[in-house]
Amino acid sequence: MFEQLTQLVQQYGSDAVVNNNAVPNEHNEAVISETSNSIFEGLKKIVSEGGTDQIAGLFNGNSSIDSSNPVVQQIQQQLSGSLGEKFGLSSADSSGVASNLIPQILGSLVNKAKDPNDNSFQITDIINSISGNSGQASGIMDTISKYGMQFGLDQNNDGKVDVADVLVVTKSKGGIAGFIGKLFGSK
Repeated sequence: MFEQLTQLVQQYGSDAVVNNNAVPNEHNEAVISETSNSIFEGLKKIVSEGGTDQIAGLFNGNSSIDSSNPVVQQIQQQLSGSLGEKFGLSSADSSGVASNLIPQILGSLVNKAKDPNDNSFQITDIINSISGNSGQASGIMDTISKYGMQFGLDQNNDGKVDVADVLVVTKSKGGIAGFIGKLFGSK
């Protein structure tokens, strides 16, 4: 997952880093690398501190992916501090880079994970990568399942959203893409 995340950072880093006079050209590559690392480590930290609802909320589309989102805020603060410390950027410049990059990258990450036609990011791979252990991964999946119940995704009325519900949908309501579309609120 880290390699795909780095590719997203490179994709969005052109304006915020490469074309930014506040970031010396000799630091462009290192700033992009630091951004990838901050996002990955920031997500892991949020999970380790019990923020499974926040992470699940990102992937369910229940929370905006902008500066008002606590996940975005935490990762922006982490990146901003790191850029100032490691590359000598002013507080305003490092905050500007972080606020330009983090919402775009997280938004793209979530959209790619939710898109059944894009297999570059799989939700389960992302969750396993950031959780570090199966207990936390299952906690995030349980939270996603809880949200799934709220959105009527319990197709077989057994009181939980699981693989059996996916099978019901795949046989009757648009296949796996239909189930994933319902789970993440796409039409």
